[in-house]
Amino acid sequence: MTEAVAFPQSRSCPYHPPTAYQPLRETRPLSRVSLFDGRSVWVVTGHAEARALLSDQRLSTNQENAAFPAASPRFKALTNRRTALLGLDDPEHNVQRRMLIPSFSVKRTAALRPRIQETVDRLIDDMVAKGPRAELVSAFALPVPSSVICALLGVPYEDHDYFEELSRRLLHGPEAADVGDARRRLDAYLESLIERKRAEPGDGLLDELIAERLETGEIGLEELVAVALVLLVAGHETTANMISLGTFTLLRHPEQLAELRADPSLMPAAVEELMRFLSIADGMLRVATEDIEVGGTVIAKDDGVVFTTSVINRDEDVYPEPDTLDWHRSARHHVAFGFGIHQCLGQNLARAEMEIALGTLFARLPGLRLAAPAEEIPFKPGDSIQGMVELPVTW
Repeated sequence: MTEAVAFPQSRSCPYHPPTAYQPLRETRPLSRVSLFDGRSVWVVTGHAEARALLSDQRLSTNQENAAFPAASPRFKALTNRRTALLGLDDPEHNVQRRMLIPSFSVKRTAALRPRIQETVDRLIDDMVAKGPRAELVSAFALPVPSSVICALLGVPYEDHDYFEELSRRLLHGPEAADVGDARRRLDAYLESLIERKRAEPGDGLLDELIAERLETGEIGLEELVAVALVLLVAGHETTANMISLGTFTLLRHPEQLAELRADPSLMPAAVEELMRFLSIADGMLRVATEDIEVGGTVIAKDDGVVFTTSVINRDEDVYPEPDTLDWHRSARHHVAFGFGIHQCLGQNLARAEMEIALGTLFARLPGLRLAAPAEEIPFKPGDSIQGMVELPVTW
């Protein structure tokens, strides 16, 4: 029997799956990987099987379950408390999700597009005024979604440095102590903000939830803080990484970029293909609450299960030549946003931000290029959301 592949591992190229995952691509749809603590868990790598299992309520996201797997030591620091939305199973999950769906609808997102465009234009204006060189993560990729989620929630943008740093520590550590401390500080910040809003209401989503859910007794303060935490952190971290890594990837694929510049109507399709190709949230975790049979193999109760989105989204049975960036393929069935009941609530907003940010950036800066050798530009390790640590560019 061959030794299990260690999971997670870092990529050698920021937009391709780790080379060490090649055996997983060859043994679809299900095999075993070994976590940092030596625990062996199932890894799902087949596209059809992933979509079926992500819809199967016998797989749980409840991190309070003692059998729930942890991908790294620092993530064990998050298992002592339930995470709103992402860490809840139905029926509790459904209650929270239905409460939030109207705020992330296609119609609500469309209404936000002018504000997103205004934010993107302002940030590019600032870059041009200071240019012709910039560090794109801090100057553009991060402030676009951070500004938008602040506007949506009603969080003061002047606090962005504080919560962005805490969000970084929450998701990337490096130590378990960093994760725990960041969670406590973010909870305290949001609890204080909610109390201020109770005294002086505004017009953001948080204000709506306070008036319609908290003050009516439908939810408690602790639950509202937990919901706000997930929305705030997920609402800017993931999209920021997609914008930075998407920009890097386009600059490394000049033919595809040229085609996109020549025909901007391809941008929505390009965003879907980039989501599939980059798969930045690479490693969704679950635990089985009952035995589940998959193609003659049994995932036993209490077994850990991990979904490697970077491999699933390159299943050649679904995506011919999956390692090629192709705007003309149908990539809509990718699992970069997850699937099933936990499919990303903010996916409409993320798509809009990506389309506007990348489309405007490359239209306004036709000479945009990397300001350092590609192999010297740092990107994030495998046990975190994938993206660029920094991205020096010039034009």
